[in-house]
Amino acid sequence: MIKRNIRVIGIDPGTVHCGYGIVEGFDGKQYYLKADSVNIPRGGSFPERLNRLYTGLEDIIDQYSPDQLAIERIFYSKSIRSALALGHMRGIALLLAAKKGIEVFEYSPLEVKMAVVGYGRAEKRQVQEMVKAIFNLGERLKEDASDALAIALCHLNSMKLKGVGL
Repeated sequence: MIKRNIRVIGIDPGTVHCGYGIVEGFDGKQYYLKADSVNIPRGGSFPERLNRLYTGLEDIIDQYSPDQLAIERIFYSKSIRSALALGHMRGIALLLAAKKGIEVFEYSPLEVKMAVVGYGRAEKRQVQEMVKAIFNLGERLKEDASDALAIALCHLNSMKLKGVGL
């Protein structure tokens, strides 16, 4: 059971939109703070796009000061090229966590869906609806933001199941 505040940023890496969701766990409950995405314009060189993601995530991390970062593991990609690009984007988040001294936890899409929906093969829309219901949000979030919140929520739930005394 969570006994102290812990702030988690969930990251759903992407090459055009990198979703992030910030939640706080306290006394066994989860509280929504913010969710959105860092938009990475397709124009410009790849290093410029990586820098856009870096500065965008750094601003968010500096503003919300998360204790831990939960990120989705890469599990499948349509092509080697897109897997490499996604890996670079994911690497930016991991680099920032290391630079800021934030502990990192990784979860597969199956683990996230199980933790949030209760079914590992749930559709994206089901994850969005469940995130909306859990946090009592007025409307469904964008897919990237919702996925990132689901990853953060998965992490908090995982900590509770492991009996981590926070």
